[in-house]
Amino acid sequence: MQAGNVRYRTLDDIPESVPIFPLSGALLLPGGQLPLNIFELRYLAMVDAALSGKRIIGMIQPRFDQDNEDDGDLCEVGCLGRITSFAETGDGRLLITLQGICRFRVIKELSTRTPFRQCKIAPLRADLDEADDSEVDRLALLRVFRAYLDANSLEADWDGISRAGNETLVNALAMMSPFGAAEKQALLEAADLKTRAETLIAITEIALAKDQDDYEGSLQ
Repeated sequence: MQAGNVRYRTLDDIPESVPIFPLSGALLLPGGQLPLNIFELRYLAMVDAALSGKRIIGMIQPRFDQDNEDDGDLCEVGCLGRITSFAETGDGRLLITLQGICRFRVIKELSTRTPFRQCKIAPLRADLDEADDSEVDRLALLRVFRAYLDANSLEADWDGISRAGNETLVNALAMMSPFGAAEKQALLEAADLKTRAETLIAITEIALAKDQDDYEGSLQ
């Protein structure tokens, strides 16, 4: 897996522990790019620490059944990202972009003196290899994506979509999807690219059916 200027080939290329950024509704996938606007002091410190080290941050969602998102329990699976761009805004914020490396499972949260959280992790080795995208039902994915855009009066860059490979297409659509935290976690935890595409199709079809029911209900 290539992220920025670095290629991650084996588990030895991945640190055993990483700073963690809990953020509900955020989805980073291997190869994807996630822009972030950093302004809280602890996360500014997290970015500084990452930049002085291996530039890796673990994006993960808080558990859905709690109120305290910043300091509560975490989901079991997240995704590692490498900082590939960095800019200071002049008003104390940092604008960064993470490029996804691989997913990981949390082994345990570490007790540290840093203001940001850190976890010992187990990276998913399979994500470092080139994904098998041959079984992705591209036509079904594009059909439901087009239906969602039409239902919401949205446009898309169809030239760019037609040029994108299956892996890029599936992961980009998953990351930009407007679904909730639970749906985003399901997309993250999908076993492989084919399963992620099928999950995305199913979630989108459910959303379309709900929109139709709501529309018909408003007419009655």
